[in-house]
Amino acid sequence: MALFCYLFFIVISGPENDFQKAENYFKAEKYELAKTIFESIVKENPKNLKAIEYLGDIAGHYQNWDDALFFYEKLKKANPNEADYFYKYGGALGMKAKDSNKFVALGMIGAIRTSFEKAIILNPKHLEARWALIELYLQLPGIVGGSEKKANEYAAQLAKLSPVDGLLATGHIDEYFNRFQSAEKNYLKAHEIGNSKTTFQKLYNLYLNKLKDKAKATKLKEKFNK
Repeated sequence: MALFCYLFFIVISGPENDFQKAENYFKAEKYELAKTIFESIVKENPKNLKAIEYLGDIAGHYQNWDDALFFYEKLKKANPNEADYFYKYGGALGMKAKDSNKFVALGMIGAIRTSFEKAIILNPKHLEARWALIELYLQLPGIVGGSEKKANEYAAQLAKLSPVDGLLATGHIDEYFNRFQSAEKNYLKAHEIGNSKTTFQKLYNLYLNKLKDKAKATKLKEKFNK
């Protein structure tokens, strides 16, 4: 009986241990080691969506956008109600478009936008998808759908979900259009509320790289480090 229990424990714990090992490799940025184990897990269990997602993330890390899209497409089909799958698919497609020639990229815009919008429909509180749409509307030329107005609409949505994200997004839009004084005000408000590494970095970079105010940058850094 004891032997049976021992063998049973090995059977049920083996795959979980492999997954944990691969996940630990991934977190330690040892992507090749993680990839080998995740591939083995998916080979034995093609329905292990988390392992498939990791494979997509690893492909994205290496900028293998076609591979990333292959895995994220699988995830979308397996679970069409998971917002993150559409968000990641849209992100990988956006990066592929960025690396493609302009004519090919133009043909991808609709699918990119639809993917992010779908993520928000599935999860109305999805912050990252809104950030992605803000960036999309800023980067696109007006003739193919770029719109500061639309970017501001998503920034306003972010503000309702997360005041800090809303302020950072509005500041980012101001910075994109070289309204640096306005960007500073929004970043300052965000930093006062959040006081995080992210809010510090946005304000610090603005002082250092855009306003060219080294004194303000240094003072901010000293205060934050305390």
